[in-house]
Amino acid sequence: MPGFEWLGKEESDAVAEVMQRGVLFRYEFDEQRQGVYLVKQFEEAVAKFTGAAGACAVSSGTAAVKVALAALGVGYGDEVITQGFTFVATWEAILDCGAKPVFCEIDQTLCMDPADLEKKITDKTRAIVPVHMMGAQARINQIMAIAQAKGIPVMEDTAQSMGGTLAGRHLGTFGDMGSLSFDAVKTLTTGEGGMVISNDPELVLNASEYQDHGHDHKPVGRGNEGRRFMGFNYRMMELQGALGLVQLNKLPDMLTVMRRNKAALKEAIGRVPGVSFREVLDEAGDSATFLAWFHETPEQAAKFAGLLAEHGAPAIPWGANTWHAYAHWEHLHASSSLAEGGWPFARPDDPAEYDPAVLPQTAGILDCCLSWQIMLNWDEARLKQMTEAVNRAVADF
Repeated sequence: MPGFEWLGKEESDAVAEVMQRGVLFRYEFDEQRQGVYLVKQFEEAVAKFTGAAGACAVSSGTAAVKVALAALGVGYGDEVITQGFTFVATWEAILDCGAKPVFCEIDQTLCMDPADLEKKITDKTRAIVPVHMMGAQARINQIMAIAQAKGIPVMEDTAQSMGGTLAGRHLGTFGDMGSLSFDAVKTLTTGEGGMVISNDPELVLNASEYQDHGHDHKPVGRGNEGRRFMGFNYRMMELQGALGLVQLNKLPDMLTVMRRNKAALKEAIGRVPGVSFREVLDEAGDSATFLAWFHETPEQAAKFAGLLAEHGAPAIPWGANTWHAYAHWEHLHASSSLAEGGWPFARPDDPAEYDPAVLPQTAGILDCCLSWQIMLNWDEARLKQMTEAVNRAVADF
């Protein structure tokens, strides 16, 4: 899913223009910047692309999760349900809000299992954070139905699925808020950066003010009197806005190429005995950042992964992954913190404690799951080489 593969002259020229104007800050300096506000333009362009009513650019995808949760009013004493297969940033942001992450199982979509979600809701549940993992859709309609019946807001973590849709509607726009990531290995990259999107103008306003120390951003300037609440600094700068605008223009072509490459490799993997594919709810809306498949047993998955590596086409064994798999988040399970008092894990009334064995369904699914990250610059020779690697691995399996 790396947009960095297509960084080129367009991005260099856009950054050079920012440097020539000499204004890197996204606010103020109107005369010097000649009225050009690139981060604001990027926000407007992402809102238009996704169909959201509004967007708020921030410094990272992690910041986007934190700012969205803050905009929803999540804080100490709250529980936020998310899934046990996600990047660690999702639950780090929840803890950083003062809330307690509650983890639920995934299903064959590799995203939140609505059946387990229902079991995890308590009277402390303040928000639900499904994650559209690896380019494809969570069961967001079912999740929304459960959440709405309980009156609980939903924040869609869409960090890995920019450009993905379900029945023509962009992921991140089903819930109350959505978060996007533009880091170095995302499809659309600004090096670092993220975005909060929402169809609720009040939530967009909350996010906009929170990410800039509570400043109100009235039309006459920034930092006027009348701040409604405290915030923090999660601002995006103009260099990132310039990159984002160029990369967003390239995104449709990126999606086309990734879908083509994924389809070619899926055909090859489909010939492997005993393999089944990850459930994708809407193939047309899959952003195709990954091809994921399951073997019948963990042993078969491990063996096939070894054979693919031998033949030059290594796959990701998700059951052993330490960044995304709940069972391997040792710092979470150990309640590791730099704070002497143990914050944010140590709490006088309700400590945040996590057993690595409490999500057996998730562990079982991931132990059988392998995937390839789909690259933009794979040519026909590379696709042929990977297909041949699959064929040789099958012969040795």
